Amino acid sequence: MLKDSDAPQDSAVNVKQLLDLTGRVAIVTGGSIGLGRQMAEGLAEMGANLVLCARKAERAHQAARELQQLGVKAISLACDVKDQTSVQEVVDATFSQFGRIDILINNAGISWGAPVEEMRLEDWNKVIETNLTGTFLCAQAAGKVMMRQGRGKIINIASVAGLGGAPPELPAIGYHASKGGVISFTKDLACKWAVHNIQVNAIAPGWFPTHMSNRVLERYKELFLSHIPLRRFGNEHDLKGAAVFLASDASNYVTGHVLVVDGGQSAW
Repeated sequence: MLKDSDAPQDSAVNVKQLLDLTGRVAIVTGGSIGLGRQMAEGLAEMGANLVLCARKAERAHQAARELQQLGVKAISLACDVKDQTSVQEVVDATFSQFGRIDILINNAGISWGAPVEEMRLEDWNKVIETNLTGTFLCAQAAGKVMMRQGRGKIINIASVAGLGGAPPELPAIGYHASKGGVISFTKDLACKWAVHNIQVNAIAPGWFPTHMSNRVLERYKELFLSHIPLRRFGNEHDLKGAAVFLASDASNYVTGHVLVVDGGQSAW
C-alpha cells in the first residue's frame, strides 16, 4: 500500500496547471465520432496529443486531421478492440511514436436490440466482447506501459444503463450487462493498480444524440426527456469537462469512481 511519503508530490497548485494536459499522450478508442470524438477534442483543447482508434480507418484519419488544427499531434490507427493483437499493435505504435502513454479512454462500444428471449448468442457475444472484453484488453496493454512509467489515467466509458434496468421498450440487455461489467471492472482495477499510481475511473453518460442512439432518441424523445430533470439530452460539449478532469492531475486522488453525466436522470 502507498504511504503518504510515497504519494506523488505535485508542485502545481493553480487549477489551470492541474487541468493542463500539454504534452500528455492519450489513446481514445472509438475516437473518430460521437462521444469519443467529443472527449478527444476536449483533451486536445487542453494540450494532449492524440491517438484515435476506430475500426473504420478513414473516419479516424479525418478526425485526426481536424483535431490537428488545435495545435496538437494527432494520429489515427485502425483497431478492433476485440482482437488482442490489434490492440497491442496500437499500444506499440503509440509508444514508438510518442515514447509514453499517459491516458487511455476506453470508449469503443456497440449495442444490439432484441427481446431477451429472442437474443441470439452471437449478438450477445458481440456486445460483451466489444464493450467489456475490449475494455479489458486495452487497459491491460496500455497499463503495462503505465506501470513502467509509474503513472497513468484510465477512463472507461460506462453508461447509466449499467446502473440498473430499463423498461421493455429498450430491449438491449447485452448493452446493460456489458456496461454494468465495465463499472465493476473499473472499481476492481482501480484497487489493483493504485500501487502503480494509475487512476482508473469511469464516466457513465446518460442520453446523448449519437450515431448509435439517434433512432431510439427520435422514437422515445418525450418519454426520455420526462425522466431527465434538466429536460434535455447531452450536447457536443457536456462530456469534455468530465474527460479532462479524469485525465488530468486534478483527479490524482480520485480512483474507482463512476462520474455520472446524465442531466440528473439517475437522481430521481
